[in-house]
Amino acid sequence: MECDILDGLDQVGYSGSLDEKTLSAACEQGFNSQEFAHVCTWLSSKLQHCDTKDQKSEIPDDPEKAKHELSKLLKELFCPYKGLDGELKTKKEHLKILLFLVSELQAMQIITSKTVKDTKIEKKISPLQDLQAICKVLKLPEPDQQQTTDLFSSIENEVKVLLKKVPEKHTGKPVLKESLNSEQWRQLEKINGVLLADYECRRRMLIKRLDVTVQSFSWSDRAKAKTDTMARAYQPKRHSLTLKSSISLAHLLAAREDICHMVKTSSESCRERTACAVNKVLMGRVPDRGGRPSEIEAPPPEMPPWQKRQDRGGGGGGYRGGGYGGGGGRGGGGGGYGGGGGGYGGGGHRGGYGGGGHRSGGHGSSGQGGWGRDGGGGRNQGGRGFKGGYYQR
Repeated sequence: MECDILDGLDQVGYSGSLDEKTLSAACEQGFNSQEFAHVCTWLSSKLQHCDTKDQKSEIPDDPEKAKHELSKLLKELFCPYKGLDGELKTKKEHLKILLFLVSELQAMQIITSKTVKDTKIEKKISPLQDLQAICKVLKLPEPDQQQTTDLFSSIENEVKVLLKKVPEKHTGKPVLKESLNSEQWRQLEKINGVLLADYECRRRMLIKRLDVTVQSFSWSDRAKAKTDTMARAYQPKRHSLTLKSSISLAHLLAAREDICHMVKTSSESCRERTACAVNKVLMGRVPDRGGRPSEIEAPPPEMPPWQKRQDRGGGGGGYRGGGYGGGGGRGGGGGGYGGGGGGYGGGGHRGGYGGGGHRSGGHGSSGQGGWGRDGGGGRNQGGRGFKGGYYQR
């Protein structure tokens, strides 16, 4: 729980110096600890700042008053933990309070950011702020609104002085050599917006792949014992990765001709930052696992589930008779199904199952008798067809 609280505090922007041991010791003492009281006060003030509609209770520095105000704050936030509205004593209760307050602040920040995004409130930087940033880089005195006319000349002179100190052909020629009108700048802003959205989608996918890969390292039994160590090493670097790109039209104006030179990722200049000890490990020969479509044989045709596998050709079968295309059935003579006579005392297919049946007729459509169109016989030489009756001559 301590690691979850520390990760949450980092995400909501807490800048205090807390580690797992310090947090555990602070929660043991509760409000008697200065660190625990400071974290609760900071979270309370942040919650009040985010939720401007409903004013939340602020936690004072006095331990006794802080307990009362904290209990009041938990009731206002509808805290789901039971027993926290009374007197807090144990370390577990103090950890639950911090975890609840951190999660509430995270949810409040998400709701606030969505509200700002829906209302499309954009904070525009004034030209004065740009001039202040330029003067800060060039180490010039801060500009005054009344001296802006003389400011540009001083900026230009300072830039010329700095360019003289730079080696020849160091900056290069600009890529954009022609001036653009307002319509062209608007089109460039649209193009940049589309590219930023595409880059954000790609960065989101890559960061997600990074999270899943790092998470898979903790699945082994050895890594489960070092989950906290892995989190402390990974989380600070992970939170520094942003989804949105910072590229703007100012980068287009600052771009030089050397940006058109494509440098291979395997070049020596690029490998200075990407090389690591793992790249020097060489893998031996691995067994061929196959999987080529040209080497795969087609499986044999499967029989339908409603049909039994049957061998072609006749043979002996049945009781005193053959099988498919073979001898007759019980007490019969010639072929079976597709053969001559046979059947149950009579013919087979076109002779039995279509011919003779029990002592003569069968169950077919032609022959001496049966249950078919021209059936004559049947059981006891009768028939059950269009030209024969059941037990009739």
